[in-house]
Amino acid sequence: MTDALADVANLPGVADAVADARTAVDRLLGHRILRRRSAEVSTESALRGARASAALEGATVTLDELRTTEHPTDPAVQGALRVSAELGTLAETWRHAPRQVLARLHVLAAADVVDSADLGRPRPDGRPVEDVLGLGDPPTPAEVAARLDVLSGLLTTPTKAPALVVAAIVHGELLTLRPFGWGDGIVARAAQRLTLVARGLDPKSLTAPEVGHAELAGAYAEAIRGYASGTPDGVAAWIAHCATATAAAARDAQAICEAFLRG
Repeated sequence: MTDALADVANLPGVADAVADARTAVDRLLGHRILRRRSAEVSTESALRGARASAALEGATVTLDELRTTEHPTDPAVQGALRVSAELGTLAETWRHAPRQVLARLHVLAAADVVDSADLGRPRPDGRPVEDVLGLGDPPTPAEVAARLDVLSGLLTTPTKAPALVVAAIVHGELLTLRPFGWGDGIVARAAQRLTLVARGLDPKSLTAPEVGHAELAGAYAEAIRGYASGTPDGVAAWIAHCATATAAAARDAQAICEAFLRG
């Protein structure tokens, strides 16, 4: 049986980028504050991840605003917060029923925007599709259905590919497909983070790759357009981008640890 994800992991430049990100995450996981305050670091990381994911959807919000009892009412902010709050409960289901989790993520992300009958359901013909990243016309619903089936199969089949590669492919597919029409970026970024948790790279969800993607926002759209082209170079560059974003997120989480250490 072929291992398509492992083949992708062997593309030029991917291994080095993945190794650099893994080193950054491992350095974070060795921080001494995590022996007693890992839950607090995870909570802070989730908040920063929600802010970053909303920012990539065009919503401007500060961390101080998110910490108030009355959060900003922008639907992207609200959706990103709901997704971040529930992500930790979905890792086990993600391992064996990814389509179910994607539906749940969309319900959380789009509850303030999309009709309840459409929440969690792939878009039919004629439903408007947001194009935050300027990707152009989206794939047809038939192509979306077929590629989601393939993605689900890849996620539930053993692979030798590193978690970072699998997470990048998940993120790239969902951004490219825009399967729901609204909130797809929030769902895609959450699915990347969830994959890193479920596959053991960051089991306590201490890093927020969304933060790294926001830090690299200038390259984010260009990188996903490369992935959407389907060329080996484009796919490799996208995976490298995701690895770089994960390393940046690990450094951000390291800074959180240092802040807690200082009191």
